[in-house]
Amino acid sequence: MLKNYIKMALKVLLRRKVFTCISLVTISFTLMVLMVMTALFDHVFGSFPPETRSDRTLVLQSIKGEKSGETGYMVNSPGYAFLKRYVSSLTQAEKVSISELGKSTAATFRKGEKIESELKYTDGVFWEILEFDFLEGRPYTVQEVEEGQRVAVINEATRRVFFGEEPAVGKYIELKEQAFRVVGVVSNVPAFRLMTFADIWVPVSAQKTDDYLRYDSVFSGYQALILARSAAEIPLIKEEFADVLTRVEYPNPDQVDHISGGPTTLLEHTLDGMFSFSMLTSRGFIALVGVLILLFMLLPVVSLVNINVTRILERASEIGVRKAFGGSSLTLVGQFLVENVLLTLLGGALGLVFTFLVLQMLGASDIVQYAEFHLNHRIFLYGLVMTLVFGLISGVYPAWKMSRLHIVEALRRRKQ
Repeated sequence: MLKNYIKMALKVLLRRKVFTCISLVTISFTLMVLMVMTALFDHVFGSFPPETRSDRTLVLQSIKGEKSGETGYMVNSPGYAFLKRYVSSLTQAEKVSISELGKSTAATFRKGEKIESELKYTDGVFWEILEFDFLEGRPYTVQEVEEGQRVAVINEATRRVFFGEEPAVGKYIELKEQAFRVVGVVSNVPAFRLMTFADIWVPVSAQKTDDYLRYDSVFSGYQALILARSAAEIPLIKEEFADVLTRVEYPNPDQVDHISGGPTTLLEHTLDGMFSFSMLTSRGFIALVGVLILLFMLLPVVSLVNINVTRILERASEIGVRKAFGGSSLTLVGQFLVENVLLTLLGGALGLVFTFLVLQMLGASDIVQYAEFHLNHRIFLYGLVMTLVFGLISGVYPAWKMSRLHIVEALRRRKQ
């Protein structure tokens, strides 16, 4: 039966080429936009190296400090000493890393040419939480950081600039008037991976002064990456940190004597920045995205419904004859739904091709440094689900209208 439905659907689609082309353009364009947005969202928040454990990784990048009896507050990133004292000691966490928030610029001259690189200071645990793709060498260790060794990990682009296609491990790079020995080379990290992005990573102990160790301010410019043993233990870490905040000793209580905020997932942190301290939760955001996707699909769905209704009315004589010879409404509805789903699958295939081309152009445009956008199984699955939903929604009403068409009315349309 299904085989006959598919054969008939193909013949019907080829018979009305104009309607078919309009429908394919509508479906493919809509699905292309949705899949491109899905791909961008997936690449920013999905599990990709080096952030392959994002489902159980928390980040503490900003806290809010207030002074009792005064209005207003300041939001800033916590200091290294504050994180070392109050976050590294969290018992519910598997590992805690402290690194520089963002990055600093290091200028180097090579053969008279000025080269600027994005530099990031980290500890040794940084490399244990994150899973970088090492092309050469290894990460620096906790011991090397404690000993203050001048070692560095560079990305592929930096190796190409300084050493061409030659191996870089064991060679030296001059950074801020200091010579660093390269111990590893990793694949480029896209700039939208804000927690980990840099050109060069060096030990936090390699700074010229040890001012970062002094606990003279709650705020300073660092971040903590907290790895939970499992995603289910994330709430426990948040509760423990909230309890820790009640026991904080403030180095300058005349300025700040109360802190709020806490570690969040990457998505929650992004929402904090967009909607001011979690006005919108992760689940609420996902629900909002779902509603926006449905609203975006609504216009082309209405257009496709109108086209499908027109196609049904043009086939009224066929429906009347088939009903007159005993064809059931259920059979006719099944046939039309198969036709519509087949049409949307063809449109989805075209949308997938267009999505691939758009993502390739975005990657080649270098809009985001080191960004490479590509299709994966998750995006393909999302696209398939959206295609089927699109096909079913746009086919239900026309199929219902077909089933309600009376034999006499259908035959009258045939006569007309």
